[in-house]
Amino acid sequence: MLLVETAETFSITPPRVGLRSLDTLWFQVAGTLCNLACTHCFVSSSPTNRTHEFLSLAEIRPFLEEAVQLGVKELYFTGGEPFLNPDMESILEEALRVAPATVLTNGLLLNPERCHRLSRLADQTDYSLDFRVSLDGFSPEANDPIRGEGTFERILRGVSHLVAAGLNPVITVTEVYEENSSESGKQRFFEILRGLGVTKPRLKILPVFQLGAEAERTGAYESWQRLRESDALDEEWSHLQCSSCRMVTDQGVWVCPILVNEPQGKMGQTLSDTLEPFRLEHPACWTCHIYGVSCRT
Repeated sequence: MLLVETAETFSITPPRVGLRSLDTLWFQVAGTLCNLACTHCFVSSSPTNRTHEFLSLAEIRPFLEEAVQLGVKELYFTGGEPFLNPDMESILEEALRVAPATVLTNGLLLNPERCHRLSRLADQTDYSLDFRVSLDGFSPEANDPIRGEGTFERILRGVSHLVAAGLNPVITVTEVYEENSSESGKQRFFEILRGLGVTKPRLKILPVFQLGAEAERTGAYESWQRLRESDALDEEWSHLQCSSCRMVTDQGVWVCPILVNEPQGKMGQTLSDTLEPFRLEHPACWTCHIYGVSCRT
């Protein structure tokens, strides 16, 4: 990972954001292990990256209990690739007893049998179960250089299995190409989804974060990409997701999913440890503010 200098190096006073409510709790259930090695991955997930390890159901339970006490509204599961975790379906079954759940996946492990089981889980709960499947281009020529050879067709196959099981996935697109977020680009993604039988296509577009593999691909953040207290009024910082979320890993609790590999992003070992305001000194905080980013669906 490319290192960036901290805000203090440039005599910048970064703003601080308090946790106004725990709307969203994230779990890095697969750690940084993934069956792909995408060239834009801000946590550099890959088949060999063991920076963070799997979370077991037993490890997750105490956080679910604490989150309920704090009034959590939504649960998100990410990695790496969540379905590499052998406990994933059991984790979802438990999570859906307390809140809506969303899984962020690359779609490669979504076979018909698994999708049928996931559909049954969705039918058995009073809460919603969503899936966000990542796709980074309209064609193999655009997607596969980012995600790996053959992944475009395999991702669409996984989406079609979800649709056949009665589930309506969200497609997550990263702005690795400018056209991905254009109006014409959005329509092309919608056309792909309709071709797979999705009657109400949904799209989530995210900016790139110049961290991890993406920093290697296009360069790290520059010194001017920092937030200052004067960049917004105190109440305006509440649009950032760090004001309403936390991220659980096998090593503790981080402020958000973006900074999970950054030492300054770790806030403690329990959710109660993370209730203090967080200093927005990392340049990735600048991206969230400028683009109005929320990792939620």
